[in-house]
Amino acid sequence: MASFIGAMAIADLVKTTLGPKGMDKILQSTGRGHSVTVTNDGATILKSLHIDNPAAKVLVDISKVQDDEVGDGTTSVVVLAGELLREAEKLVAAKIHPMTIISGYRMAAECARNALSQKVMDNKEDAEKFKSDLMKIAMTTLSSKILSQDKEHFAKLAVDAVMRLKGSTNLESIQIIKKAGGSLKDSFLDEGFILDKKIGIGQPKRIENAKILVANTAMDTDKVKIYGARVRVDSMSRVAQIEGAEKEKMREKVQKIIGHGINCFVNRQLIYNFPEELFADAGVLAIEHADFDGIERLALVTGGEIASTFDNPESVKLGHCKLIEEIMIGEDKLIHFSGVEMGQACTIVLRGASFHVLDEAERSLHDALCVLSQTVIDSRVLLGGGWPEMVMAKEVDELARKTPGKKSHAIEAFSRALISIPTTIADNAGLDSAELIAQLRAEHHKEESHAGIDVISGSVGDMAELGISEAFKVKQAVLLSATEAAEMILRVDEIITCAPRRREDRM
Repeated sequence: MASFIGAMAIADLVKTTLGPKGMDKILQSTGRGHSVTVTNDGATILKSLHIDNPAAKVLVDISKVQDDEVGDGTTSVVVLAGELLREAEKLVAAKIHPMTIISGYRMAAECARNALSQKVMDNKEDAEKFKSDLMKIAMTTLSSKILSQDKEHFAKLAVDAVMRLKGSTNLESIQIIKKAGGSLKDSFLDEGFILDKKIGIGQPKRIENAKILVANTAMDTDKVKIYGARVRVDSMSRVAQIEGAEKEKMREKVQKIIGHGINCFVNRQLIYNFPEELFADAGVLAIEHADFDGIERLALVTGGEIASTFDNPESVKLGHCKLIEEIMIGEDKLIHFSGVEMGQACTIVLRGASFHVLDEAERSLHDALCVLSQTVIDSRVLLGGGWPEMVMAKEVDELARKTPGKKSHAIEAFSRALISIPTTIADNAGLDSAELIAQLRAEHHKEESHAGIDVISGSVGDMAELGISEAFKVKQAVLLSATEAAEMILRVDEIITCAPRRREDRM
């Protein structure tokens, strides 16, 4: 039983964050610095929990996998698995064997999935409709997060960014830059690429038709820095000679770099003032200390490669872009590359009141981007707001009535667990869940009903009219992972603590 209780406790913990009226959690780390995160994302909360109970770890894992796989639905997975276990506990208490419960759950999950796949809508052919579907999905995803106030604005940002990807799920080329200050409404999407750096002194502020060399090399040897080596010289002038030689080496290197016919040089390491001077004389824009993510992404976006040796210019791929200029965001200067090779690249600049808000906004936006990029590939769409769960529950219930034997109890339990998701959504909004769910059920027994919970008005509403939709892929992943996790915990009959492995004495 211990395994059940731990898992249910975890489910209850994240339960309150589910749905548009879900609350957020503050996570405070016990380590040094006591860093604080405010979040609503199920996976983020569970990742940072310190858990002793082994069964609870299974739930944490499924939410992590859900986060990697589809990006959203991390809370629903855990809540559903917790409810399945809660139902299973009652059945076990009624002397039904866990294996029977498991096979019942298996049948129920299969049936629920079929029920869902019959009800999906697919608007891939009609571009306009598909785009509005994407907008709805983005708004639904964002409505349970901190961005819910400006969700139309952000949904538009996310949809535009994903549409530019043209069907690849590589979110690398969407870069998110966080700048504190302003309000969330000031966030915007910028095509092209923004590097969080300033342009050096005495260098051209704006370059058109740039050829960019992205490098990772040391540009800082014009003084003697041989640590631990002893150079014996008989006079100071010898030292000057050594330094002169190093300066020449540096000059050769710079000549080689300029020999590539470039007019922008981005380096990962620092550039001393001497080579920087040389670059400025040649009219080359030199940027130093670009952070690693920035530089990899820059190379990817401009179509160049990161070079570290410059002896054979023909083998180095240069990056290209139409225009490099300096822009201001808030009070920071950044460098903006526009008209890049990969048309897919874009940068989302988030503004916000404090770092906590920005972090949470980034997480929410990331969720939305993941879901959208998955939906572009698998374009099946469902209605949201507890509608899919009710559809599944209805089908599963009917299956339970047809199934003979003890399995039918398990199947019935599965449908009760599914109903717990709309119940939780209603509870979090402070509505009378029992009343609402009863109404929902009645609505769903009519043909082709679109009823779901409308949290804003606090009643049963038509989800198709309200434009609340979700991606099929997310729901399917939620259903299957929750069932499998519950199954895994059910199979456990006792928890054994292993002795640590003894090291053999290798004498």
